[in-house]
Amino acid sequence: MEWDQAAEMIDKIEVVASKNNELVKVKDVPECYQCVGVGTDAAVFRSTKAPEFAFKVFSHIKLEKMEMEKRVYDVLGDTSFFPRYYGSGENYLVLSYEDGLTLYDCLIKGIEIPKRAIEDVEEARAYAKSKGLNPRDIHLRNILLHNGRAKLLDVSEYMKQGNDTRWECLKAGYMEYYYLLSGKPIPVWILETVRKWYNQCEPEFFNEQEFIHKLFKLFKLENNT
Repeated sequence: MEWDQAAEMIDKIEVVASKNNELVKVKDVPECYQCVGVGTDAAVFRSTKAPEFAFKVFSHIKLEKMEMEKRVYDVLGDTSFFPRYYGSGENYLVLSYEDGLTLYDCLIKGIEIPKRAIEDVEEARAYAKSKGLNPRDIHLRNILLHNGRAKLLDVSEYMKQGNDTRWECLKAGYMEYYYLLSGKPIPVWILETVRKWYNQCEPEFFNEQEFIHKLFKLFKLENNT
């Protein structure tokens, strides 16, 4: 089945964005769609009629993000580092459905994240840079792990300027400390606390080592309770 046939009822879905950068709310999802992921701008759905496609449906106040992401996929072209882009509708993108778990879910479930996945992200970033893009906003929910290999999911900020240091912080934490956590489930409240702390940081004053040490104090607190 072609994706346009599977998208016939996409317009029934309502995706509502938050004003404080929290995850979107999803309403009125027809039975033929399954919500497989949510972010701060959009939610992703899979159709029972055409499960090989993923429909990324944006909030109507976030359509500029959709247009930006569409432009980025056009520049990236066909590559194994990112989902394949097929087309778009009024408020959605059509991408290849990718199996796997985000690194966020891996940490919650205690699933080991191999070093090869970190190397895959580095290679994906290098590829994006070779296309004249600026890969950023790379965080736990935007990296998918499947059979030990990683793929990047959200490219909507790749045309923005500047470095938000998200990936550098994640990579440093992995290389220096992940061996202490590998295979151990991490409570959601800890991951959400980390996310909120990071979002409160001013990029120009961000100190990677201080932030990581602060996190480990939090982990020790959890282990002692």
